[in-house]
Amino acid sequence: MSERGLVLVVEDEKPISDLLRLYLSREGFGVHTEFDGPGGLTAARTKHPVAIILDVGLPGMDGTEVCRQLRAEDNWVPVIFCTARDDEVDRVLGLELGADDYVTKPFSPREVVARVKSLVRRSGIAHRDSRPISVGDVTVDTTQRRVFLGEEEVSLTATEFDLLAHLVAEPGRVFSRDQLLAEVWGYAAVVGTRTVDVHVAQLRSKLGDASPIRTVRGVGYAAEVPRHG
Repeated sequence: MSERGLVLVVEDEKPISDLLRLYLSREGFGVHTEFDGPGGLTAARTKHPVAIILDVGLPGMDGTEVCRQLRAEDNWVPVIFCTARDDEVDRVLGLELGADDYVTKPFSPREVVARVKSLVRRSGIAHRDSRPISVGDVTVDTTQRRVFLGEEEVSLTATEFDLLAHLVAEPGRVFSRDQLLAEVWGYAAVVGTRTVDVHVAQLRSKLGDASPIRTVRGVGYAAEVPRHG
């Protein structure tokens, strides 16, 4: 059994798939590979991976549809999209569909593995001594990694949860986008601060008027009790 769990790689270019397998295996991950969308979807449902590296342009079913179906089934395993298309619209679409991260080809396999490690680490963190944090009607339970809007649980991706938890941990503090990329995602702002904006938009969509996230123009974001009326 692998030390760190199984990573599912869904990539139709075998040289890339083999390279990712090599680098992930070196870091103690088990690796299962699929080469088309339907196979990837089945493996995601049955293999219980700790993370998925998902190519967007797959035969049979593209990666965005695979991710869409998993999220519709309330499967929130961390997903990293990879694609040859370096287009902001594609990146934004991927994040809006529930992806946690996004890389474009050609990419450094070391960078992809670093992102997988960061996602897996964050998604498994449980702060046993932390009490739930409430800001207005939103409660963030960092022990169980669950979020509630009133009494109703809200399904979030691992990255959405980490972003919200990071903000509500220090209500009123303003974080720049670069700070959030470094402290939540764990890497430099070279990926583009638009990633932060899209995740904030997704959180606001899921939390509605109860969202505690406030935009501080020209700076970034802060958490505070929303004002109504």
